[in-house]
Amino acid sequence: MDLQLPRGTRDILPEEVSKWHFLEDEFKKVCENYQYEEIRTPIFEHTELFERGVGDSTDIVSKEMYTFQDKGGRSLTLRPEGTASVVRAFVEHKLYGEVSQPLKMYYNEPMFRYERPQGGRQRQFTQMGIEALGSDDPSIDVEVISLAMAFFRKIGLTNIKLVINSLGDKESRLKHREALVAHFEPHIDEFCAECQVRLHKNPLRILDCKKDHENPLIKSAPSILDFLNEESIAYFENVKNYLTALEIPFEIDPTMVRGLDYYNHTTFEIMSVEEGFGAKTTLCGGGRYHGLVREFGGPDTPGIGFGIGVERILLALEKADIKIPAKKPLEVYVIAAQPEAELKAVTLVNKLRQNGISAEKDYLKRKLKAQLKDANRKKANYTIILGEEELQTGNYQLKHMESGEQEAVSEQTIIEKLTRAKEEK
Repeated sequence: MDLQLPRGTRDILPEEVSKWHFLEDEFKKVCENYQYEEIRTPIFEHTELFERGVGDSTDIVSKEMYTFQDKGGRSLTLRPEGTASVVRAFVEHKLYGEVSQPLKMYYNEPMFRYERPQGGRQRQFTQMGIEALGSDDPSIDVEVISLAMAFFRKIGLTNIKLVINSLGDKESRLKHREALVAHFEPHIDEFCAECQVRLHKNPLRILDCKKDHENPLIKSAPSILDFLNEESIAYFENVKNYLTALEIPFEIDPTMVRGLDYYNHTTFEIMSVEEGFGAKTTLCGGGRYHGLVREFGGPDTPGIGFGIGVERILLALEKADIKIPAKKPLEVYVIAAQPEAELKAVTLVNKLRQNGISAEKDYLKRKLKAQLKDANRKKANYTIILGEEELQTGNYQLKHMESGEQEAVSEQTIIEKLTRAKEEK
């Protein structure tokens, strides 16, 4: 029996979890500041949801999904990305009927893709993201980008760059599609088998090919920006003007198409430019999608969102040498100096915890000196020593570990003192 981790997964051990809590808490704070509310969707969905929503010409659907049949013969897939599930919930629960629009939601959930494990990306990975549904105003595009940038600033990642593009509306994309087919068709035999299939199915995907990305025909391919109609040009200009007004620097990359079929108009990526980060520099990617709600049976509702890979953020923080705040410190370690004090240690620790004070005790029947070492190892702010005299008088030795100051105080005074010290931090 193989009792090791499946390839592409990892354990997040207790000593690491505090880093995850930090990122999750900071993301939650930023989202709530922008008035986004949390949504949680199932870890698996009907396979058709992703085939229709993400697009069967994408690598995700064609090669990377974890798909299985349940006992009823239904085809189900572990969630490979967040947007399709959120939009499905939006339609199924008729959230488009809510008075307050656009509906702004965020999520923080595990995703699954069968691909080669690499730095910052596993087959089970965690993605934080947002979706704003119900507005086609370019200012909401900039709000979404601004939220992502605010999150990165909040956690200390400043060595980043924003890259944007426009894929235009349906009319613009159709003209660009025709130009791409004409450009690639005479030389399509130079490309991989997947790109040959994509030529007439979705030629835009050729620009995003991982195998042929160095082919000069990709570099010389017609730019989507040359095919934008007046409406799409005006939309993109508004996005750029709003970003400039918010003093958010950006670069324009007309070859950036993103990896999903549902994007149109604004697409963007936020990349790390930290030295030594590696070839895969994208920390956040997203864009606007018109038509996805309608594809899932709802009314014609515009949307925009992004996804952030938590593992990649942790890697970026490490490369930038940004220290994540330590986990919540241990406030007091209760020491039973003799066996007779053990019952009191148990009840005192419980009472401290009920009063919101982080407390711990020894569970290995160690001697006084060993318990003091354990308190030091756990970085306790205070220790309380319970010996024969303390049990008789009801006054316990409270020691501040950093200063070494020690005093005999009552149980109630200890609770008041530690509560006050906690509030003053």
